[in-house]
Amino acid sequence: MRKNIAIIIATLFIILISMCLFSSVNATQSSAINDKTESKLVEIKEKELKSLADYEETYGSKTYGLTAYILNKVRIFSIPLCFLGILIGAILNYVIGVRHLENKEKGLALMISFVTLAIICQVLPLVFTIVVKFGRE
Repeated sequence: MRKNIAIIIATLFIILISMCLFSSVNATQSSAINDKTESKLVEIKEKELKSLADYEETYGSKTYGLTAYILNKVRIFSIPLCFLGILIGAILNYVIGVRHLENKEKGLALMISFVTLAIICQVLPLVFTIVVKFGRE
């Protein structure tokens, strides 16, 4: 018990020191970073607005274009999130679940949930495109 408390306190101490060091380094370089960051943010914003306009033109409506744009972003960002969830579930199932059987069931349920979520997030934009393109005619 004392060993766990010592590890927690040491971890918190290391995190606190690293945060202090990072904030002091960040404060000294803030003016140089802001100019570069601002121009980069403007470029990203213009690129995403053009992409949104392309979706609106492709689907013929602002609402359908925005929905397709959001579904595409969900499709892209769901891949690493689902891999992370499947990895955590596999660790619970195959590593921790060897000694603790309740974690084995949780791990299996977590893996099944994230695989299902990944399939839904990958198929939903396709279904939306099919319904909008061929269902409106």
